[in-house]
Amino acid sequence: MDTLPTDHDTAEGFAERLVGVLNDATLALMISIGHRTGLFDRMAELPASTSEQIAEAACLHERYVREWLGAMVTGRVVDHDTDTATYALPPARAACLTRAAGVDNLAMLMQYIALLGNVEDHVVSCFTDGGGVPYSAYPDFQRLMAEESAQLHDARLLDSIIPLVSGLVDDLNGGIDVLDVGCGRGHAVNLLASAFPKSRFTGIDLSEDGIDHARAEAAARGVGNARFEVQDAAAPRGPDTCDLVTAFDAIHDQADPAKVLAGIQQSLRPGGAFLCADIAASSSLANNLDHPLGPSLYTFSTMHCMTVSLAQGGTGLGAVWGQENALHMLAEAGFADIAVHRLDGDLINNYYVASAP
Repeated sequence: MDTLPTDHDTAEGFAERLVGVLNDATLALMISIGHRTGLFDRMAELPASTSEQIAEAACLHERYVREWLGAMVTGRVVDHDTDTATYALPPARAACLTRAAGVDNLAMLMQYIALLGNVEDHVVSCFTDGGGVPYSAYPDFQRLMAEESAQLHDARLLDSIIPLVSGLVDDLNGGIDVLDVGCGRGHAVNLLASAFPKSRFTGIDLSEDGIDHARAEAAARGVGNARFEVQDAAAPRGPDTCDLVTAFDAIHDQADPAKVLAGIQQSLRPGGAFLCADIAASSSLANNLDHPLGPSLYTFSTMHCMTVSLAQGGTGLGAVWGQENALHMLAEAGFADIAVHRLDGDLINNYYVASAP
């Protein structure tokens, strides 16, 4: 039997590991608070400062800031000088914790811990009763996904992701029809529509709230070549209607992903392209033992991706459906010339590029 190698084979050693897990889990919640309150952003701009000075700069209550700093110091995130009673965020740590870090900001991801904790009771019930937890139980999910994807897309969508499809930049400049499946709050669509005004973009998503935000952003940007619709990704679409279909971390959440993929393939005009970003992992647990995000991916899947699919009577594909399964399903859907790409520094996504025959 394949198991994860460990140095904690004694009860005492494993207990020590669990204490570390507890500390890191609670620290994740406090890092989330540091992100949401802007404390990391303010501390990155300040010299070594007292809790009063930090609270004043962040427009926050000092007593809460002081206790939060206790967690940051004992968690080795913030440095503390006991002689001067000051706190400092070293630049090397700020590079992973502030909004200025862009795609390297890992503090933003810590917000998912609190979000998933809110549905723990529902998920526990599913273990005994079956079924799933619906999207409606995750009221903040759209905002978090929009924030996470915006970090990535602002940094890489136009310069790194779109060029993965050969000739696509020229096609977009010339004017083509593009569909984004599971567009969420539509930021990727609005970025593309702004960059390629001769092309026509449509974003679809089940979330009315997400579509409302997408339309509002389009209006604020003055984008006239993008439209957004509340629509199930599996709903029938006319054949040969798109030159490009994109799906950014959306396929694995679907109730019937095979049907969605088949529908995408049928909607593409001959030679059209499908660009799909999804979780970079193997379909085999044994091959994921050393994955740097392994526990997180299976946790996110259990607590959200798999269960929202099951709540719709779906297959419960899950976040860790894996590259092997993805390639098989793309081939089964009728795609040709399927390729897998990775981007340096992106631990989360594979980028699948496939074409209509």
